[in-house]
Order: sequence, then C-alpha cells, then structure tokens
Amino acid sequence: MDDDENRSLDKKEFHKGLHDYGLVEINKEQADELFGIFDKDGSGSIDFDEFLVRLRPPMSQARRNLIHLAFKKLDKSGDGIVTVEDLHGVYNCRKHPKYLSGEWSEDQCLRQFLDSFDSDDKDGKITQEEFDNYYCGVSASIDNDAYFDLMMRNAWKI
Repeated sequence: MDDDENRSLDKKEFHKGLHDYGLVEINKEQADELFGIFDKDGSGSIDFDEFLVRLRPPMSQARRNLIHLAFKKLDKSGDGIVTVEDLHGVYNCRKHPKYLSGEWSEDQCLRQFLDSFDSDDKDGKITQEEFDNYYCGVSASIDNDAYFDLMMRNAWKI
C-alpha cells in the first residue's frame, strides 16, 4: 500500500490500497472513517506503528491483568511512571556485558532497559500505556494464554 515507500500512508494510498486488496465495497466515507481509526495521532497519515497497532487482535483480560501486575512491580514509587530510579533493586543489570566491561554504569544499563519499552520519544520514562502497547505486540505473537502467562510470570517473577 505504501507506494512512495516512506513508511506511512496518506489517504490516497490508503484508499488505493483498500481497492487493490479487494475491499471495493467500502465507500469513500467508510474508508475515511477507517483511515481516522488507524490515524491515532490525527496527523493525516498512518505510520507503520499505527498501522500495526490497529491490526493487533484484542487481548484477554487475564493477559492485561498480568501486564498490569508487572508494571506495578516496576513502578516502585506508585506514580504511574517507571523511571531509572524505580528500577533500582527491581531489575538487575549486573550481568549485562557492557556493565561487566565497565563501559556502562548501572544507570546507563537501566536506561537502555527502559528504552526498549519506551515509545518514540525515548524520554527515560515508561507509562502504563507504553508498557501495555509493548506487551500488546508481544501478546499478538503468542497464541496460547497459558504460555503468555508462564512467560510473564517467569520474566517478571510475579
């Protein structure tokens, strides 16, 4: 669908893509409404991440509960935002190769860990929404609820 290969879709590309993939029974108004659903930030284009997020299947409440338990464990201050300070004593980075070599401090390792969950802004803070979004992507690749449960409990020791 991304004809100009800029990793985003404008309305014209979106409409053309719907037609190309056989969704010809959708009229312009319906296509515009669907475009608006995908264009979460209202920028007038759908970037790759917005597209993928909307294609994900919904998560069960049981999976959401596990994700929230893990976030609560990380959020030691209870303010709804996980920072490097929250991670001290919760996440052990002492076996990280760059920590062992002396290249990174503990705080640098913790910041790198945070950045893996952080959205595009990489501000060193993880909100519940960013954490949920990360695990929605993980969840979409795991069909079995029992396996997702086991993975979360082992990863976060919950």
